[in-house]
Amino acid sequence: MRVPIFQVDAFTDRRFAGNPAAVMVLQSYLEDAVLQAIAAENNLAETAFLVPQSGQYHLRWFTPAVEVPLCGHATLASAAVVMERLEPGRNSVIFETASGLLAVHRKQDGYVMDFPSRLSENATPPSGMAEALGAIPLEVFSSPFNYLVLLEDARSVRTLTPDFRAIAALDRPGVIVTAMGDEGYDFVSRYFAPAKGLPEDPVTGAAHCMLAPYWAAKTGKSAFRAYQASRRGGVVVCRVLGNRVELEGQCVFFLEGHADITS
Repeated sequence: MRVPIFQVDAFTDRRFAGNPAAVMVLQSYLEDAVLQAIAAENNLAETAFLVPQSGQYHLRWFTPAVEVPLCGHATLASAAVVMERLEPGRNSVIFETASGLLAVHRKQDGYVMDFPSRLSENATPPSGMAEALGAIPLEVFSSPFNYLVLLEDARSVRTLTPDFRAIAALDRPGVIVTAMGDEGYDFVSRYFAPAKGLPEDPVTGAAHCMLAPYWAAKTGKSAFRAYQASRRGGVVVCRVLGNRVELEGQCVFFLEGHADITS
């Protein structure tokens, strides 16, 4: 079986930056074990599997290790594939996902995604967190999905060298670190999820579903220009709208072809 495959750098306007995602177009879903094997073979932060469905698309996301319930950059990449390759000229798309219906619409210089907000609560730092991060948290918040850790300044976020094995042992799938922004950004962040097969995710839309409401409560603002300060780096424009978060970014195509997935 040969299927279309695209590799797209998301949350960036140039190649070799942002977060690369594979997008594969299927007529129907294969067995979960096969999808997971394909994602492991692609060995990118996420592989998105698209299945056309009554004018919309069903969408699932897999890291090299696990299926995840929400992924921003691979949704952004999937929207670019739909609107620039599968149905050129289309200006919006709705994806049916494990996190509900996710709408994406095209802007002149990118795409805007409508995602569910992920609220967090103040939490006591778990044992070993400071040692795992190599930094002292000023605040720790938590949700069922991640810890969110406030550090002293943007430089502390940018230069952090965490112990990934220790982070994987914490009782949340991932850890977001953040601080007030520098270089014209409202805030900066990084995201570590070794328990999901992602020691550091380059640019993480789902993390901004938690970051945006956190910074909204902290600053009283509702719109932010944020930077995820991984080695590749990427810009995410965030807007908090009630219990939803708009995430805006750009995409660049890197690879287009077909994959032979016949066992």
